Amino acid sequence: MKFIRDILAEKMATGKPVVSFEFFPPKTEEGDRNLLENQIPALLATKPDFCSVTYGAGGSTREKTLMIVDRIQREHHLTALAHLTCVNHTQAEVGSLLEKFRTLGCKNILALRGDSPGGGEFQATPGGFEFSSELVGFIRQQGDFSIGVAGFPEGHIANKNGKLADWEHLRGKVAAGADFVITQLFFDNQDYFEFQDFVKQKLGVSVPIIPGVIAILNAAQIRRFTQLCGSKIPPALHAKLVLLENDDAAALEFGIEYATQQCEALLRGGAPGLHFYTLNKAHSTVQVLKNLGLA
Repeated sequence: MKFIRDILAEKMATGKPVVSFEFFPPKTEEGDRNLLENQIPALLATKPDFCSVTYGAGGSTREKTLMIVDRIQREHHLTALAHLTCVNHTQAEVGSLLEKFRTLGCKNILALRGDSPGGGEFQATPGGFEFSSELVGFIRQQGDFSIGVAGFPEGHIANKNGKLADWEHLRGKVAAGADFVITQLFFDNQDYFEFQDFVKQKLGVSVPIIPGVIAILNAAQIRRFTQLCGSKIPPALHAKLVLLENDDAAALEFGIEYATQQCEALLRGGAPGLHFYTLNKAHSTVQVLKNLGLA
C-alpha cells in the first residue's frame, strides 16, 4: 500500500485530482457484508485513490475499524486511511494501536481529537493527548506513517473563539507533522476557498487541503448532520430542501446535481481532489463522478 502523501504528490504532478471515499464501521454483520461485498466494489469501479474508515466516539468502533481497514486493503487492494482519536486513549494505548496498524500494513492515519461519548465536552484522558497536534507529533515519532488531519472551513463547532482562531490550530497540526488536510463537509465553496487562502497565505500551511463533499440523500438526514458538525446550509439550498421534504427520491437526484456542480467549481478553483462522505452508499457518489468524467 502507498503512503497518501506519495499518492497526492503523484496526482498533483500530473494535474489530476485525487478521489477518495469515507466509510464508517456498520453496526451489524449484515451491514459489514453490504459495505464490503456491494458498496465498496461499486465504488472501486470508479478507480479511487484511497478511502478512509472512521473511528467511533471514544474509540467505540476500534476493532471494527481495524477489521474494515484490513479487509479493504487485503481484499480490494485499495489504500486505506484509518481514523485515530485522542478520546479515551493514553499514549501507551495509542502506541499499541499504531503497532496493530503497522502489522496490518496500514501506512496512513487520520489524526483527530475526536468527540466524547455522549456528545459532552471533550476531556483529555490522563496520560493521553489534549490536542490533535499532540497526537500528530506522537505518531510522527513512532514510525513512518503518512498523517492526515481535519480542517474546518467554517470553524470547529466546539471552538467558541471563531473560525480564525480555529484555523490557527491547523498550523500547529501541520507543524507537528501532518502531510495533508481533509476538510469537514460544506455546501458553500466560498468557505473552502477563504479557508484555503487564509491558511496558505497567512499561516504558511503548504500541504494539500482536500475538500470534503457529501451528496445529499434526503432533507431530514442532512439537517441532522449539519447540526452535529456545525456546517451551514445556505439559504437557497435550504429553500430547495424544504420543497423536497417529503420526496426522498427527488432529494437524492437533487443531491447528485448539487454535488456535481459543487465539485466542478472546486476543481476549477484548483482543489487538489475530492473526498466523498459516502454514508456507506455507492450510488450518489458514483453518479457524481460519472457526471464529472472521473469514473
